[in-house]
Amino acid sequence: MTTTASVVGGTGFTGGELLRLLDGHPEFAVVQATSRSEANKTVGGVHPNLRHMNLRFSDPEDLDSVDVLFACTPHGVSMERIDRFRDAAGTVVDLSADFRLPAAEYYDDHYDGHDRPELLAEAEYALPELNRENLPGADLVAAGGCNATATIVGLLPLFGHDILSGGERIVVDVKVGSSEGGAGGGAAASHAERSGVVRPYAPTGHRHEAEIEAYLGTSVSFTVHAVDMIRGASATCHVFPDDPVSKGDMWGAYRGQYEDEPFVRMASGGGGVYRYPEPKAVAGSNVAEVGFEVDPPNERLVVFSAIDNMMKGSAGQAVHAANVALGFEETTGLAATGFHPIGSP
Repeated sequence: MTTTASVVGGTGFTGGELLRLLDGHPEFAVVQATSRSEANKTVGGVHPNLRHMNLRFSDPEDLDSVDVLFACTPHGVSMERIDRFRDAAGTVVDLSADFRLPAAEYYDDHYDGHDRPELLAEAEYALPELNRENLPGADLVAAGGCNATATIVGLLPLFGHDILSGGERIVVDVKVGSSEGGAGGGAAASHAERSGVVRPYAPTGHRHEAEIEAYLGTSVSFTVHAVDMIRGASATCHVFPDDPVSKGDMWGAYRGQYEDEPFVRMASGGGGVYRYPEPKAVAGSNVAEVGFEVDPPNERLVVFSAIDNMMKGSAGQAVHAANVALGFEETTGLAATGFHPIGSP
């Protein structure tokens, strides 16, 4: 039996990526995509790669009843409309920041508070590598932020295998492509301004720090750079453990954490051009690459991770979580590998 789905806020980059994935997913039938600005226009008129879809955008006030509603709305919209979303669908998957943090104090500290804090305990964080056991049957699922996802996937084995306890110093530097800013990213995201740059845009105080703190139980010194690529996020984490850690310890932790994960692969100092995690190598896929090096003289671990921010960091993660929540085989609709060669991820 086909599972019906709708995408609220379907004109942005994330909405378009989600529509692309759902269109190729054998278990889902997309019956509605909404947009205030493009109501009654074809989906293919906004997303040229979807010109084959026989679907027009409808007004978001007129929601169809569906099995699953994916919300790709700006921050603040989902918490305002969550009752309407839940009336329309048995399962809501929110791709904004509105329900991804587990408690109201995170929103007080990093956003402008939260209008529906009583629902935060109901929402399940969408990253299966972290929260798979709680996703089956979940009816409110919240996708993570792309910068936080890249960082969490990179660091998770160190906490899951007793290399870190939560009080150690961790410095994280993330470099991310222009699609993170969305279709309306403004002047700073324009090609003329973005081309050729490695530009710090959040040296301190990035909101995704809250996710890392909440789900890894640690604090980090976190900086994000805008770089000259379209898709992709790359995190380099400098970790200073309290006790010496060997390469064998690291391999044991990462293999123990990820050897059975369908969407995580190791890239740690092997041969070839791309010896460590690289966004170009995962572009268009739901795969996260992770790797590391050990620096004994400086008592430092260097952890690398790379994702496609539109996939593993957003729409792909949402579909992966929906597969788990609804009892589908979790790789369904997400089997595509990355592109090579590719000009810009």
